[in-house]
Amino acid sequence: MARIPTKDEILAWISENPTRTNKRDIGKAFGIKGAARIDLKRMLKELSDEGHLEKHRKTYRDPERLPPVSVLQVTGPNADGDLFARPLEWQGEGAEPTVLMIPRASDPALGEGDRILARIAQVQADDHAYEGRMIRRIGANPLRVLGIFRKHAEGGRILPIDKGTDREWRVASDATFGAKDGELVEAEHAGPKDRMGLPKARIITRLGDASAPKAVSLIAIHQHAIPDTFPDAAIAEADAMKPAGLKGRKDLRDMPLITIDPSDARDHDDACFAHADEDPKNAGGHVVWVAIADVAHYIRPGTELDREARKRGNSTYFPDRVVPMLPDRLSGDLCSLHEGVPRACIAVSMQINAAGEKISHRFVRGLMQSPASLHYEEVQDAIDGTPNDKTAPLLDDVLKPLYAAYASLKKARAARQPLDLDLPERQIVLDEDGRVTSVSFKDRLDAHKLIEEFMVLANVAAAETLVARKQPLLFRVHEEPNPEKLDALRETAQSAGLTLAKGQVLKTAHLNNLLHAAAGTDHAEQINIATLRSMTQAYYAPQNFGHFGLALQSYAHFTSPIRRYADLIVHRALVSALKWGDDGLTHHDEEILEETGKHISDTERRSMVAERDTTDRYLAAFLSDRIGAEMTGRISGIQRFGAFIKLDETGADGLVPVRSLGSEFFHFDADSQTLQGSDTGLTLGLGQRVTVRLAEAVPVTGGLILELIEVDGKAPKRGPKQRRRGGPPRRKATKAASKKRKVTRNRN
Repeated sequence: MARIPTKDEILAWISENPTRTNKRDIGKAFGIKGAARIDLKRMLKELSDEGHLEKHRKTYRDPERLPPVSVLQVTGPNADGDLFARPLEWQGEGAEPTVLMIPRASDPALGEGDRILARIAQVQADDHAYEGRMIRRIGANPLRVLGIFRKHAEGGRILPIDKGTDREWRVASDATFGAKDGELVEAEHAGPKDRMGLPKARIITRLGDASAPKAVSLIAIHQHAIPDTFPDAAIAEADAMKPAGLKGRKDLRDMPLITIDPSDARDHDDACFAHADEDPKNAGGHVVWVAIADVAHYIRPGTELDREARKRGNSTYFPDRVVPMLPDRLSGDLCSLHEGVPRACIAVSMQINAAGEKISHRFVRGLMQSPASLHYEEVQDAIDGTPNDKTAPLLDDVLKPLYAAYASLKKARAARQPLDLDLPERQIVLDEDGRVTSVSFKDRLDAHKLIEEFMVLANVAAAETLVARKQPLLFRVHEEPNPEKLDALRETAQSAGLTLAKGQVLKTAHLNNLLHAAAGTDHAEQINIATLRSMTQAYYAPQNFGHFGLALQSYAHFTSPIRRYADLIVHRALVSALKWGDDGLTHHDEEILEETGKHISDTERRSMVAERDTTDRYLAAFLSDRIGAEMTGRISGIQRFGAFIKLDETGADGLVPVRSLGSEFFHFDADSQTLQGSDTGLTLGLGQRVTVRLAEAVPVTGGLILELIEVDGKAPKRGPKQRRRGGPPRRKATKAASKKRKVTRNRN
């Protein structure tokens, strides 16, 4: 049984940990469990009754100290112009402390009497005991608006950039912040809500020319609140870093660990090497090495860099820029496994048999030096018989053994049956000015699949090692699809003349049978999209619920710590589990794993939405000069307001609004995902081939409006012609009366 701390020990701990003062935190700090919590509760009550502690909701704190986040009232500036504030919740016996406000350039002007929420720190000064930094003004957390400013004589308007909204904002002449016509601006709601007219806004930031090509990603960054700058403290930490040496590491510099990435890759966080296994007990087997950048060596828990990396959660990739999780000094230099320079790494050696099954693995903390940084296309060309000057020397000793190991891994993959979706990836090519020159679909080469299989194998090895050593970590979790989504998939399959068996424990093999049956048919894309939509969203969690899509019991992200915070957590867990140093997972990190997993799952989804929105805007810009052109595609989604069309040429998604199909009523069936006209019987459903005309393309929102020309090769039946919008129905003209009605007046 844990020892109950003394009152002095409790007071000392609360003083040292002002942000962790609830009963649960105090109990954890002293290892108090079970019935001992009753004694702790009694002692805390005694300290509170004696005046040593103040209970505030569920926390205890020293009444003679302000909490780290406090509500303050501005008292005004002194003779030197310094701004001071007083706490509104002072419970101490002494004089009320004075707080010096440290303003930032972005802070609004504060006046005497303003109430603010501030983060404060205790200091030693003659005229003040604390320094405060404003979080926000109390009662002033206005709605933020991002849009295009259109200048008028009396101010202007802000036009929305979000698809699906048409609300504009009015800007007074004294609230434009000097914005020019056509600029992208950020504004906040200003003044009371009017009963009539447009809501008012005040421009607070000018973001530049909205028509500029590179403004597309800038819109997404601000729209989704993605942090794109690092504070000076984080930059200073990164700039002070020195390359890791050999001390405490295994020397892997003679091993030909090569990186294989896209041709435009900005960082290289994984390298690989393979050779035939010399163990006679493993005939036909291979030894596969995967080396990953040792980011944990540079990003230590509790540092400014760590806080910034966690806040971002991951890097976000746009066609014209990357918003990195780490400053460039690390992501593009010290952590990146560049060709010809020594780099710190965490490597795993995995022994696989002839059938591609992993039979053993071991981790090392090493120092490597890659002989070559290659891209997928040149590696594939070398294997296919056309090596270049860079790949030719590596072909026999490095590249061919990699592909031999991959051939074995393919056998294991076929036996495991992970989900085998066929959804080609779009590639948007920009010129030097940031304008779209072409949109195409990337080829899926064996070189891509090789790296994917090696990375999956390494991630499995990391998860298994940490599970075996009972080390807390973050798993990559992908749960089974829910029954409702599976029923929708079955209906889609039935409409295509295919079946997905019911009444059995669902496995990925069942879904693969459906996908393979659809392959090569007109319904292939429809079935692939429907299968993807039936899946649950993968996420990070400290509990292991398996990975359904990959058909794996234990899986953790380990291979991309430069761009994913989850991988950094797993690296630290390995450092702790294998006792490599003092830069592993801290006790505090372990305590907040649940919170961290949820946070980085949210940031991952934020980045995905931002990347998708940016792609939509680039595609709209690319198609904006083709208004009136006819295009082919498939119906990819049905909603009450219209049908979404995925265009064949670019993969862009456009909307055929219901209103463009005539004035007849269209019945929306959510179960069958169809729209059916009440007069013509025209039925629109998922997967149908269509020909459409591009009616509207709005680059700033990414919206495409289409007109329906053909459905399954036939012109659709049209309902009654639609009435003019906004006017009364037209009536037939009637013949005027031949005689005017006599008007009689009563003069009484």
